Amino acid sequence: MTRRCCDVLLKPIMECAGKDISNWFDPKTKDILTHVDPLTLSCIKYYTPRGRFIHTPPPCPRTDWANDFGKPWWRDNRYEVGLLSAKTRWIRIINTLTSQERRLEVCSEETLDEILQRYLHFNSHASSYTWKHNGVNLDMIKTLSENGIPEEDEFYCGSPDCNLFSPSICLYFNDDLTEL
Repeated sequence: MTRRCCDVLLKPIMECAGKDISNWFDPKTKDILTHVDPLTLSCIKYYTPRGRFIHTPPPCPRTDWANDFGKPWWRDNRYEVGLLSAKTRWIRIINTLTSQERRLEVCSEETLDEILQRYLHFNSHASSYTWKHNGVNLDMIKTLSENGIPEEDEFYCGSPDCNLFSPSICLYFNDDLTEL
């Protein structure tokens, strides 16, 4: 395969770099979407509206297409970047000892323990705090929803007031003498 051919096959992927491409795939089969070829009216082919890309066969049979690459890239776990969240939301984490506030965007599937792990970047002693919402201790193995923390009001999302209506989690220092 020549260098020019590879560049052409990379173009659809490079155009979408850093973007969600889950719409390219069938959610049930985890394979590329297919369609009935409008020219033959009977052949089922991969649906690639942005153009053919690496590991997808050419539209017509060819003798120079090598299919000895093994597993296609979309089935190879080495290329998985992460999982797509059903929904994300903003929260405010307020350190009541220092009055510092940090906004974090979190996934609806994340537990408070997972949020804590990300928050350690801002406060390396955060695991020595009690996490509360509206005065109630939070269960760190549960998600925000499972802890009864409501979603922000859709009315305010996208407006300058969205920050004011993001749920807040207050951190209360426990004097537990843990090392940093």
